[in-house]
Amino acid sequence: MISLELNFNLFTSDLSHYFKNQVKVGLLGSGVGLSVVLGFSAAYACYYLLSVAKKPILIAGGKKFHQFLRDKCPVVSETYYPTFWCWESRVQTLLRPFVTAKPWVNYRNELIRAPDGGQISLDWFDNDDSASHPDQFTRPTVLLLPGLTGTSRESYILHMVQQSRDLGYRCVVFNNRGVSGEKLLTPRTYCAANTEDLEVVIEHVQRTIDKAPLMAAGVSMGGMMLANYLGRKGSEVHLKGVVVFSAGWDVFEGTASLEKPLDRFLFNSYLTSCLQASVDRHRTILEKKYDIDHVMKAKTIREFDERFTSIMFGYPSNDDYYRDASPIHKIKSVQVPMLCLNAADDVFSPNHAFPVEAVKQNPNVALLITCHGGHIGFLEGLWPRQSTYMDRVFRQFTSAVFENASSLDGLH
Repeated sequence: MISLELNFNLFTSDLSHYFKNQVKVGLLGSGVGLSVVLGFSAAYACYYLLSVAKKPILIAGGKKFHQFLRDKCPVVSETYYPTFWCWESRVQTLLRPFVTAKPWVNYRNELIRAPDGGQISLDWFDNDDSASHPDQFTRPTVLLLPGLTGTSRESYILHMVQQSRDLGYRCVVFNNRGVSGEKLLTPRTYCAANTEDLEVVIEHVQRTIDKAPLMAAGVSMGGMMLANYLGRKGSEVHLKGVVVFSAGWDVFEGTASLEKPLDRFLFNSYLTSCLQASVDRHRTILEKKYDIDHVMKAKTIREFDERFTSIMFGYPSNDDYYRDASPIHKIKSVQVPMLCLNAADDVFSPNHAFPVEAVKQNPNVALLITCHGGHIGFLEGLWPRQSTYMDRVFRQFTSAVFENASSLDGLH
């Protein structure tokens, strides 16, 4: 409480000093205008410090993992101060792509073949200038999975690459089929439930750099795919650790949330059009098996999945696909240290669908919940051009896993 009062007093003191020096008091020749502004600002600051800025909730299935995170990742215990002028969920979600900087990253592209004849695009950031890990054969490596229509050029991916570069690590970005400019060689794309391409990528990366420790980070649908992969493979997974951001844990609940009027207008229709544009780019090969004109008439993500995704991957119904795509059912089988960051106000992943009970029963999994942050938002600072709260969680957890791997032994 002392800290809160101190923050509030400093805020109002600085604000008062600013207005006394910068704002002309002239409302009907009195100081009423200044008083109103100061009063509103003080009330807003009080509301922000009491109701918006809060420490995240950390839920872990085992004491050892919980203590590891407390000791090695102090960010999980620190108050998250969302950007004070855009802390609301939808605003954070919409603004992040526009206000955050896009660090320049020079990738090395590699195309690999899948068993069905398709091709997968990987973008490598080798970090050959790494001072802390100069040996390219043993340099720690992070596999990054973007969101639904994302590529290696998304701002959140570029920031994770930048954080990895600063730590001396290598990155490789797994671009889903057909999204990063390469041609589709077979009439197949991707979905959150199917992890075959991810298995191919992980096996290829591990063969290529067999002496280097490997961990993975997934964002939104990339996090869902990664969690589904971990749940299916269990003890067969040889990743050192996994971090997942803004995953949709229950697809039924997430879809229902996005179909509410405002969220349908702001997000659902736009994402549906992005998915349709991706399909249309590859119409020549896809129309050999699917009714693309029917797909292009979909108005929501659910309709798109009913007409395209669930059919492509052979599900009897869209409900069967959504059930299989929901990672909440596979948390209990995860055998790798996995930290999951979600915001309680994420309209893509409603907080009542978070896998709290499943996490409590698995000593390998931890769930970090912030009060605010939206979907892949987590903006902080006055003008959030650079690092976000999500970036700080990524940096600290990645470093903790690679530099303190022995501390994670025996979580079971």
